[in-house]
Amino acid sequence: MAYIYKITIVEKQTVMELPLGMRLLIRRACNSVLVRERFNHSADVSVVLVDNDYIQSLNKQYRGKDVPTDMLSFPATKDGDYEINPETGAKILGDIILSIEKALEEAKIYFMPLQEILVRWTAHSLLHLLGYDHENEREYEEMRTICDDIVSEVSVPESSCDVGSYKSGK
Repeated sequence: MAYIYKITIVEKQTVMELPLGMRLLIRRACNSVLVRERFNHSADVSVVLVDNDYIQSLNKQYRGKDVPTDMLSFPATKDGDYEINPETGAKILGDIILSIEKALEEAKIYFMPLQEILVRWTAHSLLHLLGYDHENEREYEEMRTICDDIVSEVSVPESSCDVGSYKSGK
């Protein structure tokens, strides 16, 4: 049976113009995680790309931490079960929030390609939507291994995901 994984990407940031290749990588990362984890059901996932101000407000509201963070995950579960999209029958996994601004900062600090950071964060966040919790050392190591594998699986040459026009001063 074929499962449909619908990955919706919403941009709520003006830090940079995200190239189309980056959106493709985010979708590929989600698909790879779902296939690897044998998610045997159609699924809807939302990935929201934001700036530091936006993610800071969410971090303060939902986690009580008044600082920008790199990523947040909001599972769409009700009583332990995923909500179902009544139109498609797909399981709604939830929302992944990624700070593009924070990703650009980390790319500079760690000398890593932006696409690698976004793929890693997408995979990490989706694993949270699937129930992983890295408070447990074993699950933390398992998440790291999975994220490393997903980065290797979906990586592309840096030039095909040129970071576009970074707007400094934001």
